[in-house]
Amino acid sequence: MADAYIYDAVRTPRGRGKASGSLHTVRPVDLLATALRGLRDRTALDTRAIDDVSIGCVTQVGEQGGCIARTGVLVAGYDEGVPALTLNRFCGSGLEAINGAAAKVASGYADLVVAGGVESMSRVTMGADGGAIWDPSMAFEYGTVPQGISADLLATLHGISRAEVDAFAAESQRRAAEAQAEGRFDRSLIPVVDANGRLLLARDEHLRPGTTAESLGQLKPSFAAMGTQFGLDALTRRRYPQVEHIDHVHHAGNASGIVDGAAAVLVGNAAAGERLGLKPRARVRAFASVGDDPVIMLSATVPASQRALARAGMTVADLDLVEVNEAFAAVALYTQRGLGLSLDQVNVNGGAIALGHPLGATGAMLLGTALDELERRDLTTGLITLCIGGGMGIATVIERV
Repeated sequence: MADAYIYDAVRTPRGRGKASGSLHTVRPVDLLATALRGLRDRTALDTRAIDDVSIGCVTQVGEQGGCIARTGVLVAGYDEGVPALTLNRFCGSGLEAINGAAAKVASGYADLVVAGGVESMSRVTMGADGGAIWDPSMAFEYGTVPQGISADLLATLHGISRAEVDAFAAESQRRAAEAQAEGRFDRSLIPVVDANGRLLLARDEHLRPGTTAESLGQLKPSFAAMGTQFGLDALTRRRYPQVEHIDHVHHAGNASGIVDGAAAVLVGNAAAGERLGLKPRARVRAFASVGDDPVIMLSATVPASQRALARAGMTVADLDLVEVNEAFAAVALYTQRGLGLSLDQVNVNGGAIALGHPLGATGAMLLGTALDELERRDLTTGLITLCIGGGMGIATVIERV
């Protein structure tokens, strides 16, 4: 097996996922094309050398339907001979695209692959694609519930309190604001402009600097009424009869933000890099995806990370930094505790609570953030992991070279 190297990683800023957001006027395909062009231009890449483009996108309907990856390749001005694939592993899609690219390269079936993700949540509403996973019959047959209730169930089962999730969320905001002020995200950011070249957004806009645990403590839980009035809390007792009462701790301030954005990562073998004059920044050591309980849904970050580390012949002690998607604060805290990590290692520049979670793009964004910070601190090894809807998890281990 050949090594799969990461040659570069870029992303757009995250725009607020609403009509008033700075990226709302930008078509999803143009967001993706911005990232693809940025990657090409930064590496002076001859796109004829690309064997494939793999892009994660969760809500593949409307403007994000019809294999947006291929359309993005054409809009970005890549060579017409470059094929493209759009894939969906829910929130893990962007990282799954990178893992698939690494697998193709490592196996010898590709020399150079561009991978990443895109999601315009202001233009294509989350859940607009429907699907069997959300059918009421799933709730009756499996006891599945909406993710917010799953997050509260996770917190209840593992003794994570409202005070703890609010404190974690406030710290995510503080870290992200500090990182933005110090320019730690700047290396990877590709500004978004309109058709006339007018700047629309150059930096992440979802942050709420000044957020405190005390201010978050004033917000009402988002899922309590849903859980009790519609009997959804009771559904979870089929799998967890020991939970007599779910402690509803999550709200908009300690869950991931709805945003727009796109990311692109260049993955290739050593020969391709030498041929094109590219210097690798890191290599993919190992990755894993796992299935888990679809009721609690959000706990598979731990087994996915453990499996990826085992495949790399590593342990948690070998990790310098970890990026855990902050779908909900309890997910990040559960993952940190479940793996035995220090909070000083986890999401050191904040996470999706502050920055936002553009579903199909987040995994690719987190990998780029981890790589940038490893280089900034002159550290070596990072882990990226995300929980995934339907009860799945994904993780990737990278190592600087």
